[in-house]
Amino acid sequence: METAYDWVTLGIFAGIIVLFLQRSINPVPNDKMWRYFLPSVSVAVLNQVGNAAYESSNTLYHIVAVLGIVGTLAMIQYLLRPFQT
Repeated sequence: METAYDWVTLGIFAGIIVLFLQRSINPVPNDKMWRYFLPSVSVAVLNQVGNAAYESSNTLYHIVAVLGIVGTLAMIQYLLRPFQT
C-alpha cells in the first residue's frame, strides 16, 4: 500500500465486493458471476501497471493506468449497474 494506485484499486475492488455481497442477499435478475470477475481482474492488472509506472517513471504507463481505471469504472456501471433500484 505504497502508491495511489494501490489505494484507488483497493477502493474499487472493495466496492465490487460490497455490491456482490449485497446482491447475494437480494438477487438481481440476470446477474451473472462473470460480470464481477472482469472488473476485479482489470483493477488488479491496472494496479500493477500503475505501480510499474511509479517504479520506471514512465508517463505512458501512468496514462494507461488512469484511462484503464476510468474505463473499468465505466465497465462496472455498464455491466453491474450498481445504482439500479
